[in-house]
Amino acid sequence: MLNVGMANNYPPNEFKNSDGAPAGWSVDLTKALGQVLGLKVNFDVGTFDNILPAVKAGKDDMGMSSFTDTLEREKQVDFINYFSAGIQWASPKGKTVDPDNACGLKVAVQATTYEDTHEVPAKSKACTDAGKPAITVFKYDAQDQATNAVVVGQVDAMSADSPVTLYAISQTKDKLQTAGDAFEVAPYGIPVDKGSAFTPVLQKALQALIDDGTYHKILSKWGVESGGIKTAALNVASSKG
Repeated sequence: MLNVGMANNYPPNEFKNSDGAPAGWSVDLTKALGQVLGLKVNFDVGTFDNILPAVKAGKDDMGMSSFTDTLEREKQVDFINYFSAGIQWASPKGKTVDPDNACGLKVAVQATTYEDTHEVPAKSKACTDAGKPAITVFKYDAQDQATNAVVVGQVDAMSADSPVTLYAISQTKDKLQTAGDAFEVAPYGIPVDKGSAFTPVLQKALQALIDDGTYHKILSKWGVESGGIKTAALNVASSKG
């Protein structure tokens, strides 16, 4: 059994379908990994902030929940890189928002994501350091709640990973638009317990899916192939220095 920690509220990466089952391209990728490993996959669905502790404690063998591989997180777990995503802002259709000039605006994020913990706070600090009003951050437990806040006008914009934002725009029937270009491209990583003997096995399985074309087919099915990688590297954040 392959126990996988997941927060299924970040479409199209991982979310809950109409039947209540996990769906998304990272769900498909996880199932493919299970097939290569000869293991049945059990999705341990919970909140995003509980996944790394569950992996560290041995409750889950791995996580699969759009984790950005950061130096801070690498202190807790190892990461196998499986995708490259940027940050993409969105605003209501017809409303121009510049992510680099967002002082005083209201911005929605999903709680505990990189956008919540790093990106938007850094932008807000730059505002206040320059004597300008801070960005007011609206935190939501699920990405669809953050998206809806933009649609109904509660906030001026939202910040999320590029595949998530582009999917949200397509799903809201043109009520949203991109705000600026994608930036801060960074790796998604599969978290595994630090120094685990399972890590090289999983890394090899992912590389096999990349090499035989299965990985690219999964990404293409969901329209996120632009973030595809060629090498399942380990701890990319620290290896970049």
